[in-house]
Amino acid sequence: MSDTAPDITLSARNLTRRFGSRQVIHGISLELRRGEVLGLLGHNGAGKSTTLQMLTGCLLPDAGAIDICGIDLLRRPAAAKARIGYLPEIPPLYRELNVDDYLLFAARLRGMAPAAAAAALAQARQRCGLETVGKKTIGTLSKGYQQRIGIAQAIIHQPDVIVLDEPTVGLDPAQIREIRTLIRELGDAHSVILSTHLLGEVESMCDRVEIMREGRLIYGDTIAALANHGGEAGKLEDNYIRITESCA
Repeated sequence: MSDTAPDITLSARNLTRRFGSRQVIHGISLELRRGEVLGLLGHNGAGKSTTLQMLTGCLLPDAGAIDICGIDLLRRPAAAKARIGYLPEIPPLYRELNVDDYLLFAARLRGMAPAAAAAALAQARQRCGLETVGKKTIGTLSKGYQQRIGIAQAIIHQPDVIVLDEPTVGLDPAQIREIRTLIRELGDAHSVILSTHLLGEVESMCDRVEIMREGRLIYGDTIAALANHGGEAGKLEDNYIRITESCA
């Protein structure tokens, strides 16, 4: 990444989305800055996955605009998507492949030449703690390792923006700690936006939080500001409940 790269890596303005006659996303606007981890927090069904699908170009908004590093995602999708790494809630894994073959395949899909793909594979394995499982079949590995592989395919091309949908769902406590540490480290070199329904997730990993309810963003600020919202210092959970209930 260049030192002259823009500070704002992702900008979404007034996104809306309908499924049939039902509007599920209502005028969402947000920004992601370089070197930060942003948490999209909300109950199941709040619209988090739909929002992330639009931000990654997997789902077209009915209205609104999305820029990735200054590139219009809707007008120049290939150029914008080259700057994005995406891990959906269900990792896009080929369970019959071994880890190295799958990650090389992911690198080649990103247009990498063989030599560059090999170097990227070595770095992604190291960053995601996959050095010892490179020749193992993905389907034989634990859920935690499979989640690491999913993150590895999302970062193998060194994207500016990493998008993670519920990255710790279904993991045991030890695996959750490991994935949270990995994501926090990724935030040092990239911009990360992740979705979760767990308040503790954003508290442990994120610099900022956007709270979502029924397809709308109802609050956005730093984790420290949320903890002090309304003058209730340190009452993070109470403040979160108060914000969500006030918008019911």
